[in-house]
Amino acid sequence: MEQTFSTKGICPSQIVVQVEGDTVQKVQFCGGCNGNGKGIAALVQGMKIDEVIRRCEGITCGHKPTSCPAQLAECLKQMK
Repeated sequence: MEQTFSTKGICPSQIVVQVEGDTVQKVQFCGGCNGNGKGIAALVQGMKIDEVIRRCEGITCGHKPTSCPAQLAECLKQMK
């Protein structure tokens, strides 16, 4: 299953997430820091959804109350 999410409070405007069962298959951040998005995507590929959520939720970026990893966690929570 693939879904596109609109983000809140981060540089990328959208995150495209593909999951199969309970495993993250692919993540793509649309906009923002290209290297950061690719890095996060590579690190979570093949991970269980619950593990990505556990590791990423609550992470902040500078003065922002959220971050790219935290928004990915929110996307995955919605997919569950």
